[in-house]
Amino acid sequence: MTSSNTRLLADQLRRAIRDVPDFPKSGIVFKDITPILLDAALFHRATEAMAAPFAADAITHVIGIESRGFILGAPVAQHLGAAFVPVRKPGKLPSTVERVQYALEYGTDALEMHRDALGAEDRALVVDDVLATGGTAGATCELVERIGARVVGCSFLMTLSFLPGVQHLSSRRVEWLLEY
Repeated sequence: MTSSNTRLLADQLRRAIRDVPDFPKSGIVFKDITPILLDAALFHRATEAMAAPFAADAITHVIGIESRGFILGAPVAQHLGAAFVPVRKPGKLPSTVERVQYALEYGTDALEMHRDALGAEDRALVVDDVLATGGTAGATCELVERIGARVVGCSFLMTLSFLPGVQHLSSRRVEWLLEY
């Protein structure tokens, strides 16, 4: 994609994303991607652009983080000719899982992935909608590597530059389409 096409897509995505004030709690401005999903052509172009930087990296598996990472990750996987692996909150997957616990601002959370989803030769791309603090994406990368696969990079629809997500993942290759 040329830089003018990239700028055009970014402008179209920015216009489509809806700000929802005070959701899910007071003081938060939620970036609602539903309008992108409702426009089939824009949705296709967005996931194609999220996949493009990794097209030559022999990605074998795209790892989608619950829940909007599922929506974006599955078509990114298709663009790359890769398998799709969901990473979920605890207790949602039906087979033997690997689990990672990670710190939140106040407390902890955990993520799980099927233990047999990846092998030592696999090359993974982690996908989610928003890179904010980087905690969930970092934990997902740790989970992938704990199972034995290699994380090639992370792809996000958008990053919130006023939060430390990019710095948290500074040792990783990170790509995004929009910056707020």
